[in-house]
Amino acid sequence: MMPGIGQEHLSRNLVLRAEILHRIRKFFRGHGFLEVETPIRIPVPLPEAHIDLIGSEGWVLQPSPEICMKPLLAAGRERIFQICKCFRKGERGRRHLPEMTLLEWYAAAETYRDMMTRTEELILSIAHGLGLANPLAYQGSRIDLTPPWQRLTVDEAFRRFASLPADAALAQGRFDELMGMEIEPRLGAERPVFIHDYPAACGSLARLTPEDPSVAERFELYIGGLELCNGFSELTDPVEQRRRFEAELEVKRRHDQPVHGVPQKFLEALSAMPPCAGNALGIDRLVMLFADAASIDEVVAFTPERL
Repeated sequence: MMPGIGQEHLSRNLVLRAEILHRIRKFFRGHGFLEVETPIRIPVPLPEAHIDLIGSEGWVLQPSPEICMKPLLAAGRERIFQICKCFRKGERGRRHLPEMTLLEWYAAAETYRDMMTRTEELILSIAHGLGLANPLAYQGSRIDLTPPWQRLTVDEAFRRFASLPADAALAQGRFDELMGMEIEPRLGAERPVFIHDYPAACGSLARLTPEDPSVAERFELYIGGLELCNGFSELTDPVEQRRRFEAELEVKRRHDQPVHGVPQKFLEALSAMPPCAGNALGIDRLVMLFADAASIDEVVAFTPERL
């Protein structure tokens, strides 16, 4: 056992984890979603410069199931979800594991605003099913889960909490630094908050807002200072997505990171994908929240150090 984590404490959290997984499946099945399984080991990942990959005999272990789930949408599956293992090299800390459990889901004919509402409904459904009190106690804070939850644009969050506005932070290459050091610790201590409308440069695989292409339809949810999920209105334009992939690959080349090329089959599927939204939610962190756990080590049966 890791120092400070007793067997009884861990056992309680593993029972809680199992119940949360049950509640997640019950929620999505009740809303007409199909649970799917896709390969963990893939030949070509989605190019994302900020993610370090773990290799597997010339292929890689998936950092997310997105590359296989979106083609299922393109093939006509309109509501799908998956609970799976994902892998990211070097991610180890109080809130990070190199092998994490991720919930990812997609819904046709929805936008990121619909996805924020569904995320809120999911977490409230789990809390209710667990019989947890409101406000929720987490690490000395009392968090009011009463809906609707707060929604705050990225621009407003930088103006309220950061030492630079968002555009200046981007220009100076300090956006992620200020987000992590100055903004995130102040989010969700009293109420859950959705941070949304990211700068287009931080859009990743998100659609740009038609009325304002300087903004991407992307959101993240914070509760008790924990970043729990990352969702989008999905980009379905293969030409624009290829351009973004090429830009990500160029960043990797400049930093001497492994380059796996453009996922051609994924781009081909995008042209047939309906307008939709998707979200990826970290199960380990969600269990941390409901278990009132300070460390991710408290909510998983095995960490790398225990093996």
